[in-house]
Amino acid sequence: MTEAQTPKRIYPPVYFGAAVLLMIGLHLAAPFTRLSNAPLRYLGLIPMVLGSWLVIWVNTMFRRAGTTIKPFQESSALVESGPFRFTRNPIYLGMVVFLLGHAIFLGSLAPFLVIPIFAVLIDRRFIRAEEAMLAERFGAQFDSYTRRVRRWV
Repeated sequence: MTEAQTPKRIYPPVYFGAAVLLMIGLHLAAPFTRLSNAPLRYLGLIPMVLGSWLVIWVNTMFRRAGTTIKPFQESSALVESGPFRFTRNPIYLGMVVFLLGHAIFLGSLAPFLVIPIFAVLIDRRFIRAEEAMLAERFGAQFDSYTRRVRRWV
């Protein structure tokens, strides 16, 4: 296949946006059980802000390290500081934390169904391929890192 024929990849922010919209749709169409009302629902803003902050922080770290944030592109540096000391995938974790907050904010049970589906999809579609590329690129350094730090938390 030539570059012009190569199908466009759908990147994680698109999956994230679709998850947010699906959660809203499920909340409106099939709320099942109302879990909380205002003002308790507003507690969901806390994980939404924390998840967003984590994604922005890691994006800044990647730029400073001079490496790519895009999946399937070769990394030029293995970042192991900051949130990478606790999770190998802080951007995806930030997205999941945001979705958790979003589900709390919506206040019904149905949106929570999207979170594990999103996490599994991201794991299968991106994380495994990214980690294989990092293992190939950084070898023993990445192997050592994976022994010290968990994939999610």
